[in-house]
Amino acid sequence: MIAEEKSLADLVAMLTGCERIAIDTEADSLHCYFEKVCLIQISGGAEHVLIDPLAEIDLQPLYDLICSRRLVFHGADYDLRLLRRTGKFEPVDLFDTMIAARLVGKTAFGLAALVKEYFGIELSKASQKANWAIRPLPQEMREYAMNDTRYLLEIADILEADLRRMGRLDWFLESRDRMIEAAREVKERDESSVWRITGSSALSPRAQAVLRILWFWRDAEARSWDRPAFHVIGNDDMLRVAEQVANGGAFSTPRMNGRRRKSFEVVVALAMQIPEKEWPKTEKIRRKRPSREQLDNFEALKKIRDRVATELQLDSSIIAPRAALDATAADPSSSALMNWQRHLLELPPLGVSSVA
Repeated sequence: MIAEEKSLADLVAMLTGCERIAIDTEADSLHCYFEKVCLIQISGGAEHVLIDPLAEIDLQPLYDLICSRRLVFHGADYDLRLLRRTGKFEPVDLFDTMIAARLVGKTAFGLAALVKEYFGIELSKASQKANWAIRPLPQEMREYAMNDTRYLLEIADILEADLRRMGRLDWFLESRDRMIEAAREVKERDESSVWRITGSSALSPRAQAVLRILWFWRDAEARSWDRPAFHVIGNDDMLRVAEQVANGGAFSTPRMNGRRRKSFEVVVALAMQIPEKEWPKTEKIRRKRPSREQLDNFEALKKIRDRVATELQLDSSIIAPRAALDATAADPSSSALMNWQRHLLELPPLGVSSVA
């Protein structure tokens, strides 16, 4: 476990001779409100190391070096978002084994499934939901983390060879570039609708008003406690209480400590006083009815997609998800489909784009 500047400098020196480096991260989103990177796993050459981002060390020298090499991830989008929070992290070359596995037709494309298929090794899932912020890390968690990169370079070799043999490397490159672009987008939450959890649409307007105030109370509690929201109160309990309160009946308070219970009951009492004019209004989204031409375009594209999917033995959603077909049927110049997908669907290309 690298947790000091000298050890990190030694690692950077060692990695200088590596053309390819496998990398993964572990975070604490299941245990904290303010998610952070808790561990970085690196495999380069014959070395497999763990780096502690929670230690007071400057990670930028590491990032500068490894981002100049080919980086191999499995499901890179989440890792890229996390790493960019801790410094300047912009790889010049990236290989994502999850994208590659899907494009060569793997139906089981998780890392554990690929390791079992190629090496006959069953990876433990015991630490999947562990708290990666704890220190020191138990040996079991260290082994689990190391296995996330231990086999990646070999898997990448196999999958890249398959992509080239099948003539799908260009598919991979375009798909990878789109993923990198999407990972750069900063997602802002919509305060007017963030409280609309699964099941809220079935509630009455009054119950929704109660749910809304409960959601923001929970969010404030979770933020001040630095714990995930479900540690304060679960969605099912919030829906139940909201419905009970709206129906004018007694409600049962979920298990909470004394201070939080009192705060919760005060908030529920306030929620019961919300006037009708302040209840949430559900605005029905009036979607423009598709024209006969759009419907015909959709059916024609879907027919081609399903035929191609069968011929290539690929999941049809990889070739064109339903939403992308809808968008393209309505506007043939839509960028919902990538050029390799458009080619398979017998559509003209939109132009070449690439992520530097």
